[in-house]
Amino acid sequence: MRSANRPPARTAPGRSATSRALSVLDAFDAGHHALTLSQISRRAGLPVATAHRLVAELCAARLLLRRPDGAYEVGARMWRLGLLAAPTLLRETALPHLQDLVLATGHTVHLAVLDGTSALVVERLAGSRTQPTRHSPGGRLPLHCTAVGKVLLAHAPPELLATVEADLRRYTPWTTTDPDRLRRQLEVIRRSGLGRSAQEHRPGVSSLAMPVRGRRAWSRRWASWPR
Repeated sequence: MRSANRPPARTAPGRSATSRALSVLDAFDAGHHALTLSQISRRAGLPVATAHRLVAELCAARLLLRRPDGAYEVGARMWRLGLLAAPTLLRETALPHLQDLVLATGHTVHLAVLDGTSALVVERLAGSRTQPTRHSPGGRLPLHCTAVGKVLLAHAPPELLATVEADLRRYTPWTTTDPDRLRRQLEVIRRSGLGRSAQEHRPGVSSLAMPVRGRRAWSRRWASWPR
């Protein structure tokens, strides 16, 4: 599924049938739970006729569902397959510990994993002492200016770091946008095992993150609080 702030896909010549089908599924995201055929066509970067054929096949496979109003939404089979994904299994294992952390601190706690060039939020538990956050499960966070992102980036391959450094977007006046400064921060994280972010992604919100190591995946959990 696509992040809500990603632009629609562009039609590329020579795309495989699998690639086109994935672009249809990728048209749905947290801000677009239901789409018409024309919306799917535009967001997937496909001709309407091609989108119509692929949507029909995905509906027949129960990966998409056609609603009575004619719009389409993700089908129950997609949900069932999602339960088999490693982040889902990680969430089930970590959930009791996340609940303990919320009770102990009163702050909001997230669990996230590395997914491409961003951090994918797997779980969020709200705390009573923290202002509401917008990071719901399935949402994505930048790697260079969030505590969880920096911890993930600190242990990522050099190729990913180079990709991230090429686009250090400024979100607030405190966002780290200097590659050398970011590298120094990542080195501190490798030594200490703790990541920090102070209003870099969102004014008034600071956070801490630590790694959760396992045999199958690396994840991070962190607590955020109003400064």
